[in-house]
Amino acid sequence: MAGLSDAASATQSPNATPKVVVDGVDKVYESDRQRVEALADVNFSVSEGEFVCLVGPSGCGKTTLFRTIAGLEAPTGGEIRLDGEAVTGPGTDRGMVFQEYGLFPWRTVRENVAFGLEEQGVDGAERARRVEEMLDLVGLGEFADAYPKELSGGMKQRVGIARALAVAPEILLADEPFGSVDAQTRDMLHEELLRIWSETGKTVLFVTHDVEEAVKLSDRVVVMAADPGRVREVVDVDVDRPRERTDPAFAEYVDRVRGLIGE
Repeated sequence: MAGLSDAASATQSPNATPKVVVDGVDKVYESDRQRVEALADVNFSVSEGEFVCLVGPSGCGKTTLFRTIAGLEAPTGGEIRLDGEAVTGPGTDRGMVFQEYGLFPWRTVRENVAFGLEEQGVDGAERARRVEEMLDLVGLGEFADAYPKELSGGMKQRVGIARALAVAPEILLADEPFGSVDAQTRDMLHEELLRIWSETGKTVLFVTHDVEEAVKLSDRVVVMAADPGRVREVVDVDVDRPRERTDPAFAEYVDRVRGLIGE
């Protein structure tokens, strides 16, 4: 393990081509009564195949930044680039998973996973093949014909991941996806997500308020500060996977990131 003083990296990993570049991003909300500066000069990048977590105190703009990268909101200043191209709106190159499962209750698991493929106009045979592949990937093949009301919270979130990956995005964006499940289920979902990430090689950008979750999952942790939202530091997590909370090295990183949030 590298020393923690060495773990705070520059805002881009060395010798890596950036997949996502957040370049001087500002976000201001204005109304007749107030002006809120949500993000100010946010800069960092994510390399191809990296797993990067965003953490920070409440009000630091994590979700605003997530929505900007997803193309759901436009920055007031600066730019988001994916493979060198400016983000101007949502796209199938980004799959999204949210804390609220967002499943259609009238659709089966199979039909929920197929939704994005239907929107893309993928033909029936190819759509069926990709749905089956995704259900196998998340371990839900035997629940293909179940409805969301018949699933546990963890299973619903696995359906959400399968749906996001079915459209073959280059980047998986996740906004506190495990925030509403119990601790035991969360640990299981961590292992599932890391397995899926390893098998697919996707680039993952994961927003969380849970520092231990960030340290367990990510290659790097982008620590944000509030008022306005900005990057305080980017920390490389140099601990072999699988990572255990009882490992002193793991605890050191957790303490380091918590300290940065508390500054």
